[in-house]
Amino acid sequence: MGKFVNLLIGALLVLAPVTQAAQIELDDPFAMVQQVADKTFKRIEKDQEQIIADKEHLKVIVEQELLPYIDYKYASYRVLASYIQKARSIEDPQEKKQAIENIKRFMDVFKNYLVTTYAGVFTQYTDQTVIFEQAHEVGDANVVVVKTTIKDPGKPDIDIGFKVRKDNNNNWRAYDMIAEGISLLDAKQSELHGILRQEGIEYVIDLLDKKSKLPVQFRGEGGNE
Repeated sequence: MGKFVNLLIGALLVLAPVTQAAQIELDDPFAMVQQVADKTFKRIEKDQEQIIADKEHLKVIVEQELLPYIDYKYASYRVLASYIQKARSIEDPQEKKQAIENIKRFMDVFKNYLVTTYAGVFTQYTDQTVIFEQAHEVGDANVVVVKTTIKDPGKPDIDIGFKVRKDNNNNWRAYDMIAEGISLLDAKQSELHGILRQEGIEYVIDLLDKKSKLPVQFRGEGGNE
């Protein structure tokens, strides 16, 4: 997982200022990715004094500027695929009700876990150069990969793909990232699958809940996945 975390850090840094948009165009997957990038990093630059005084302020920025454009519920379902499949076959009403409650709780803690993870990664933003794929017609596709390349002087280029999904309102939101061919969701699903099978979903929920409450750490202070 160490190599993947490094790639993930690079993937998140792809969200660099590239537009002057004041409003997010949710009907265009390519514009959405670039405009959310601009909005998030302008906020980080604007709030530098608050961030220096209190690193936890980065979580506020992530929740307000980035989270609305991440389909964390769909991402949660993807990570919990095997559990949800089993839950659908449960016949006992009480047991099924509990399974549904567990899924809802997981979505809540997974959202908070993503906020903490992204907040920590954003401490490493240092004006990397980013090349975005040119926008093109996607037809009737409901899932699109927005391809980007990160260029950092003295380091190899990193190819990143942002998976975005169109919802029932025809709005696009990101739900996964592919760094050097590695899917964030696939990696997280693989990481949690064994724990879920051996320890159960309540253990996994508690585990992610604890990770989501860890303090934001700047680069060089150590860190947590």
